[in-house]
Amino acid sequence: MSLIKIRKRGLVLETTYHELGPAPDAPLRMAAAMAVVSNPFAGRYEAELRPFMHELRGLGKTLAEELVHALGGISAVEVYSKAAIVGLNGEMEHGAVWHEAGGWAMREVLGQPKAMVPANKAVAVAGYRIMVPVHYIHASYVRSHFNSMEIGIQDAPRPDEILFALVMGTGGRLNARLGGLRKEDVKGEDGLR
Repeated sequence: MSLIKIRKRGLVLETTYHELGPAPDAPLRMAAAMAVVSNPFAGRYEAELRPFMHELRGLGKTLAEELVHALGGISAVEVYSKAAIVGLNGEMEHGAVWHEAGGWAMREVLGQPKAMVPANKAVAVAGYRIMVPVHYIHASYVRSHFNSMEIGIQDAPRPDEILFALVMGTGGRLNARLGGLRKEDVKGEDGLR
């Protein structure tokens, strides 16, 4: 019997055409794919969470594929991240199962980029919105690609639910000009530089 029961899904796509200063050659597109699932451990302590974590890989892969499609293909994706919002009858560790499941799924779909997948998580009420940090998929220290996207769903998570999200985008901040490691200079050997 599956531990994953989905109540609803959501897909948000933001397109930024310009900030102050010159318009970019192409707009920045950021997207979040979300799923609201029942928390099988709500209201109780469960010592072994790994079966849930492993089963979530399938959901993660579905969300990652949806994002890649929404953004125009694997070659378009330059930033990524993941997040979880746990309803009030759960605990932070119930959201932490998404670290492995969501991160594994994005790496699998994107061809095994080396940079760690950043994350954020919270235990909160329905309608809570969370800022999800993103960075470059091949090297974490590419400063121009440090950014974030706000995600959430108005009626989720209910107390016995978890909202799981993946975030991807097509580039760094518009008009980034604060120096640091440039995307063009990445060696991509260790996920950092």
